[in-house]
Amino acid sequence: MPLNREQKAKQIIGLKEKISNQKSIVFVDFTKVPSKEMFSLRKNLKEAGCNLKIGKKTLIRIAFGQAGLSFWNKIKQSIPGQLALVFGVNDEIAPARIANKFAKDHETFKILGGIFENRFIEKEKVLVLANIPPRNELLGRLVGSIASPMASFVRVLDKIANKA
Repeated sequence: MPLNREQKAKQIIGLKEKISNQKSIVFVDFTKVPSKEMFSLRKNLKEAGCNLKIGKKTLIRIAFGQAGLSFWNKIKQSIPGQLALVFGVNDEIAPARIANKFAKDHETFKILGGIFENRFIEKEKVLVLANIPPRNELLGRLVGSIASPMASFVRVLDKIANKA
């Protein structure tokens, strides 16, 4: 059933707000993905502080224009089917990571590209972002690499003290 003008205006306003409040956006094609699977994806995204928004391409184009992002010419070349936007509100990397994991399980779900740091990025760069470990894991690795030399130094001093 087609949307009337008021419904379209509400969708554009909602999309514009989400676009302006995001840290990153991943564009996905969800053609032939069962709705039950999409609900599970939405649940996973919500737990990670992300959102999924499905909309008509024309309304999405208008919302991007009103939000001051002029990426549509680059985006429209890679959109063959239905378009959904995965917004990263809290974490910039989580939308790419979750969408990539979902795409591995569902072959009809395709990542098309994204917006990261207010620049359009191609599918390959989104996949690179998806393979970056979570922030907490990276911080743990950093702490481990900083603490390792100190721990080794303490062990050396302890062995010297035991020999004397």
